[in-house]
Amino acid sequence: MITLALDTSTARGSVAVWARGELVFQQTFVADRSHSATLFATLERARSEIPKLDQVAVGLGPGSYAGIRISIAAALGLEIGLGAKLVGIPSVAALEVESPRYLAVGDARRGAFYFSAVENGVCLEGPKIATEEEVREAVGRFGAWPLYTCESIEPFSTAEVVLPSAAILGSLAEDGRGIVQAGNLEPIYLREPYITQPKSRHGLPPQGGFVLE
Repeated sequence: MITLALDTSTARGSVAVWARGELVFQQTFVADRSHSATLFATLERARSEIPKLDQVAVGLGPGSYAGIRISIAAALGLEIGLGAKLVGIPSVAALEVESPRYLAVGDARRGAFYFSAVENGVCLEGPKIATEEEVREAVGRFGAWPLYTCESIEPFSTAEVVLPSAAILGSLAEDGRGIVQAGNLEPIYLREPYITQPKSRHGLPPQGGFVLE
């Protein structure tokens, strides 16, 4: 089994390759607004290290919607071109931490947060949207499990900032652990898209059409 894994859910992207149980390639890159250019250059280097490809594992977030879509698009190209199967794993299940059990919290915007409880690469709970009170209740419920986040957020400033790793994603995929999607991949949606009807100059909705915010 040869697995290529990629994660672009945060400002730090990463690509890794596992071949027959060994990590043979890994590279991280910073590409806040240009994931596509850097990602595809890194994928070319990764492909040069392996004769073939059996599966592609993608980090599905939560995180940057545009970044995750870029990874999925790249994975679809590899599926079409090389016949590799696609699997998706929550990015929060692949944080670079030593503890096999941990909690992850993040900013879900609009005054909400996302929360997940992870054990050995499997999300036991979440990722799901939650209020501050619900996150604090979960932290108390899981006792001594350490709390991590991918970006510093208030009011959980004590959570240690760590990032997902494509190398960990690939390892999970090789073991068949933590997989939540296969084939037709989609980013993890924490909530339904917020839709409003645009107003005309006279304050009335126009005929037909909606916009996404």
